[in-house]
Amino acid sequence: MDLFNNEIASPDKNLLPVDGIVNYYGRLFDRRQADHYYETLLNNIEWKNDQAVIYGKLIITKRKVAWYGDRNFEYTYSNTTKQALPWTNELLELKAVAEEKSGEHFNSCLLNLYHNGDVGMAWHSDAEKDLQKNGAIGSLSFGAERKFAFKHKESKETVSLILEHGSLLVMKGTTQSHWLHRLPPSKLITRPRVNLTFRTIVEVGGKKSEV
Repeated sequence: MDLFNNEIASPDKNLLPVDGIVNYYGRLFDRRQADHYYETLLNNIEWKNDQAVIYGKLIITKRKVAWYGDRNFEYTYSNTTKQALPWTNELLELKAVAEEKSGEHFNSCLLNLYHNGDVGMAWHSDAEKDLQKNGAIGSLSFGAERKFAFKHKESKETVSLILEHGSLLVMKGTTQSHWLHRLPPSKLITRPRVNLTFRTIVEVGGKKSEV
């Protein structure tokens, strides 16, 4: 099911029919503000090509990533571990916006840089043990407007929408347990997209919880 953005940009509307909660807030910034953050993030973030270990082989992806947080949190996914960098001023500003709009609290952010429509993300869920179980993930998008899709793990039902320049999407509840999501490639997209996914690393007594 493809959703039309002018009908769904409401924090009170759940885009998923069952087994999770996804709210789309639409554009939070005017064009000038969104362009400012887009250019700043492109130029000032410490981007590195992402890595994954698949069947014992190290894979270097075209997509670039960066990991920031309240402290030097470690975050492990795709059999590789990243250590968080200290927040930049712009990231703290954007974190505050995402928190104010969503009512959630985040202590870290994984940023993704997709250079063009050839670079996407395959079906996956964000359910690593480092993350708060059923915690919220706030996703801010800048740059190219891209299709974003969800697929139920059992029924295979799909839901998709276009993530706009300067927009916020929040996934929470049992979404990661029951749904996959992806950023499909598109030959029509030539402009980069910067995506910020604000997350919560769980710590107990100063150490990460294993739940």
